[in-house]
Amino acid sequence: MSFYGLVDGTEASLKIYLGSLSGVDQVGADARAAMLATRSIKTTSKRWAIDTAITMVDLTTLEGADTPGKVKALCTKAVRPDPTDSTVPSVGAVCVYNDMVEIARTHLDLIGGQHVGVAAVSTAFPSGRASMAVKIQDTKDAVDAGASEIDMVIDRGAFLSGRYIEVFDEIVKIREVCGTKAHLKVIFETGELVTYDNVRKASFLAMAAGADFIKTSTGKVAPAATAPVVLVMLEAVRDFYAMTQVRIGVKPAGGIRNTKDAIKQLVLVNETAGPEWLKPSLFRIGASALLNDLLMQRMKMDDGYYASPQYVTID
Repeated sequence: MSFYGLVDGTEASLKIYLGSLSGVDQVGADARAAMLATRSIKTTSKRWAIDTAITMVDLTTLEGADTPGKVKALCTKAVRPDPTDSTVPSVGAVCVYNDMVEIARTHLDLIGGQHVGVAAVSTAFPSGRASMAVKIQDTKDAVDAGASEIDMVIDRGAFLSGRYIEVFDEIVKIREVCGTKAHLKVIFETGELVTYDNVRKASFLAMAAGADFIKTSTGKVAPAATAPVVLVMLEAVRDFYAMTQVRIGVKPAGGIRNTKDAIKQLVLVNETAGPEWLKPSLFRIGASALLNDLLMQRMKMDDGYYASPQYVTID
């Protein structure tokens, strides 16, 4: 059963639901995204934009070489991005692999970072190629270790083959495992979905199945969070809100590396979904290098010159 009564959990009702969706005008989406990318933010608003973007960062490390020390350092940076300036806000969450969740949660609590969430990439991230039993256990392990957010990947092979009910059922089951302990972000890997129509279809499928957030990509496949794709997803959450009065979050990830990129994302959010989405509970940016650039731009606004990268910690 759909979380919002939009489908009854059968393949037939899901296909009717997805078939009723309007298509995406690719040329129009590209043009609108390009137009919004030219918008500038006044100097008086830039500090607000930078601080808002910082609060939306999911500070991420997803490498096979991750160590407990690296994760603890990342957590420290997440709570106090600039140790010399207490006015810099904390980030939204730290995003790690399952085996690092307990380390991250324990260290965050130890240093006064109870307000910073721990997001775990689960369900056989990044490929999603595992049995349902493995995906459920993967999620349970993360939640039990203290994850307050689960970033799951959909089975793109099933989706692209038209086996939508399989994807829907997986999301429903993982949402049940999350329960009230964790928010669920559903990753599409939009670079593999090929078309904007598929992105829109995946967005509505995930939202109907109970996703709290829809996320562009794992960051492991290019292209990732392109402006038109994010635009399509923002239009989807806007339209879903009009249908259900439920606001679903959006998380672009992959390729957002500097302040200019981040501000373009904020403009997209404001002009497409609306200002109600301009908060960490409804918009996140998955990134590793972005925070350093935001901090350097913030320092420039205070001091009038660009700080050397050596003045910010290396992730």
